[in-house]
Amino acid sequence: MKRSIELEGSKVLVTGAAGFIGSFLCGRLLKEIKDITVIGIDNMNDYYDVSIKESRLKGLTGDDRFVFVRGDIADKAAVDDIFEKYSPDVVVNLAAQAGVRYSIENPAAYINSNLVGFFNILEACRHSYDDGKKGVDHLVYASSSSVYGSNEKIPYSISDPVDHPVSLYAATKKSNELMAHSYAKLYAIPCTGLRFFTVYGPMGRPDMAYFGFTDKLVKGDTIKIFNYGNCKRDFTYVDDIVEGVIRVMKGAPERQVGDDGLPVPPYALYNIGNSSPENLLDFVDILSKELVAAGVLPEDFDFDAHKELVPMQKGDVPVTYADVSALTEDFGFKPSTSLREGLSRFAKWYKEYLDEKAR
Repeated sequence: MKRSIELEGSKVLVTGAAGFIGSFLCGRLLKEIKDITVIGIDNMNDYYDVSIKESRLKGLTGDDRFVFVRGDIADKAAVDDIFEKYSPDVVVNLAAQAGVRYSIENPAAYINSNLVGFFNILEACRHSYDDGKKGVDHLVYASSSSVYGSNEKIPYSISDPVDHPVSLYAATKKSNELMAHSYAKLYAIPCTGLRFFTVYGPMGRPDMAYFGFTDKLVKGDTIKIFNYGNCKRDFTYVDDIVEGVIRVMKGAPERQVGDDGLPVPPYALYNIGNSSPENLLDFVDILSKELVAAGVLPEDFDFDAHKELVPMQKGDVPVTYADVSALTEDFGFKPSTSLREGLSRFAKWYKEYLDEKAR
């Protein structure tokens, strides 16, 4: 059962507000929800080009309903200060150290942000009920399709076992799900986890394949296509992700008592993906055509000369494929933006991005 959450006139905390999904979410909330206050926190780290994060924030900071805090969720005092000052009604935790491959190079960053940081958010939510206060109505947090690891059953369902992660990043995301479930059980915090599937779009993360491929092609470098092109990804356009997040924000798991007289954890978990896996070679073909159409690359660009098929890299999986039936059943929503449409929008943005950098 779901309890309806009214976002109008509410205070919403979005962690990772300068990040890809976080900035798009903040923008939609400010545009569509009347009398909302959005508090955003981000540490603005240099995992990738900070100027992209700054550009995302520019579209938000002009609105007096948006409050930005430059801080790290791994800093307990900073998190506690936000909860004390603003008493958020809804919390959306999107702050995390992302990237499967980077977790091999710099594991400590994942422990700090994804485990310590999320623990601080959970503790702040827990104590938001102290002294009889209303507290947090709903905690929504980002998980990842990476938790499915090397599961051979497809499409991936939220009922599938996810006990064999193949990267530390995936392990931290699975840990988030377990931590949230335990806090939901112990303190009746309504929690919903969302397993995102390969999010892409304008102003995205430069470490993602579509962005990295584009950067390299523009420079005339060779792009590496892993597993010799025999990989499939369930690419999900950022607007579809944000639409799903907002719908979920409005429907919190109901607090209930079980047949044994004990509280049932107000906890839910959903996949958000396009449910249409694309082969990486087909993906590169579509991307290349859209880059030419947008004027990013010349019409006579030789793509075959800039492609290299290589073995699978550590931490990667051959396929991701989302079963979103639970999301559709509970919220009447299923992502639907086609890969061609999404990459076309990215390519047009990238042309503007290039032109601006050249000025």
